[in-house]
Amino acid sequence: MELTGESKLLRIFIGESDKVQHRPLYEVIVTEAKAFGLAGATAWRGILAYGSTSRIKTAKILDLSSDMPVIIEIADEESKINAFLPTLDRLFEQADSGGLVTMEKVQVIRYRAGKK
Repeated sequence: MELTGESKLLRIFIGESDKVQHRPLYEVIVTEAKAFGLAGATAWRGILAYGSTSRIKTAKILDLSSDMPVIIEIADEESKINAFLPTLDRLFEQADSGGLVTMEKVQVIRYRAGKK
């Protein structure tokens, strides 16, 4: 797969405890993105955050939250990202969870597999 020039970055903010049929929502989203043939997806675990509830969640030992933020980033062509959005909506419905989804324009400089 080749990806160069102007593309889109889909950014999904969810909670670590969000689940779809006992599987972490972030894992299901990344797996579905791969099955959909999107160029790449990465899930990041946050260390400090707050969202629509205004409740601060932290990874500090004394205040450890059981629902840390997770951010999933998916990059690909705009048409492929847009085609994936109904799948993402379905997963949010199945998880019965809140979240935030954003999309922004990005310039892909390099996208290629390594030798390993």
